[in-house]
Amino acid sequence: MSVATTEKACPMHGGPDQRKSARLATGGGTIAPDVSTATFDQARAVLRSGHTSQAGFLAEQVGRIGKPMRQPILYLEGEAHRVQRSATARFFTPRVVTTRYRDLMIRLSDDLVGGFRKKKRARLDDLSLELAVAVAGDIVGLQTNDVRGLSKRLDAFFSGGFEKTSGKWAAIKRIVHSQIRVFSFYYRDVVPAIRARKKARQDDVISHLIDEGYTGREILTECLVYGAAGMATTREFIVMAAWHMLERDELRTAFLSADEGGKIALLEELLRLEPVVGFLFRRMKADLTDDGADATIKAGEAVAIDVRAANSDEAAFGACPHAAEPGRKVSAKYGNAGLSFGDGEHRCPGAQVALYETCLFLERLLATPGLKLERAPDIAWNRLVTGYELRNAIITCD
Repeated sequence: MSVATTEKACPMHGGPDQRKSARLATGGGTIAPDVSTATFDQARAVLRSGHTSQAGFLAEQVGRIGKPMRQPILYLEGEAHRVQRSATARFFTPRVVTTRYRDLMIRLSDDLVGGFRKKKRARLDDLSLELAVAVAGDIVGLQTNDVRGLSKRLDAFFSGGFEKTSGKWAAIKRIVHSQIRVFSFYYRDVVPAIRARKKARQDDVISHLIDEGYTGREILTECLVYGAAGMATTREFIVMAAWHMLERDELRTAFLSADEGGKIALLEELLRLEPVVGFLFRRMKADLTDDGADATIKAGEAVAIDVRAANSDEAAFGACPHAAEPGRKVSAKYGNAGLSFGDGEHRCPGAQVALYETCLFLERLLATPGLKLERAPDIAWNRLVTGYELRNAIITCD
């Protein structure tokens, strides 16, 4: 489903509503929730509750068809999640991001932007995918000597096969195609990586999983989770941030003239405005009372945490929350990006990776002389990640 975007009035103050993706948020996800959150505080209360379980990203569907010996970190809860999160935290520490990964991001960005400057024309979503796959592939431990091939296989998996279908044969066809994509990724990317890591361990996620005794199937599942988190979502945000700044000279100027901290802050503001993942889903294991609204979410109910609604809460982010405002003053209680990286024990561990990756790439791309957005991207809704997809964005330069 593709939707054209037009700037409309801010429902709160009459100013421009600059969100390009908000109209898609009615697309829904892979489950039907019983209740949706409305405010930032309510959304964060659900995410920080110790009495919920994952309900999105096919968590409940996977549970019904049988579980592998170990659940992927995305589905773990409580102590099991904390143990695994602690064991993989070393791959996402600020020092590692700003040293080892930073050098990788700079080299990749220079190569991609340099290639674009020579050809003078490119699809921005292809460039962002290659960057995101190469960075996440290095962290996970996937073989990245064929980044374009790996990019195509992951793109085929995450960009299709999750739409609602009608009829038995259509459903069977969708399942078969999905399985083919999974097997292709497993045998062409995951298996070679496992073999290589068994011969010589590296400082990456797959090496860690091998040491923990994970099977090939379990490593595949983790790779798909990291693929969604580190590749698919980062790819989309790079295109979205560039789209805003290529259409609004004041944003581009503010970004390029800022120091690195200022650049990151502006990217967080754009991410607050355009969260890649629109909904997070949880199943309540106990009642949760919202004292401020004197309302209770009941045990057993599936809750849709509306990230866009939370990030547009005027009580948290001030006047005109539907507009991108460089230098917006936000309390540390809420964070510049709102709930765009989630919250609670499942908050995205790769937040810094995504922000620095986007920053280092865009500061090189946006400094390209004569850079223009020849064709704005098509925007569609992905029901698996409940987020937007941006495709066919064409950029040119002199």
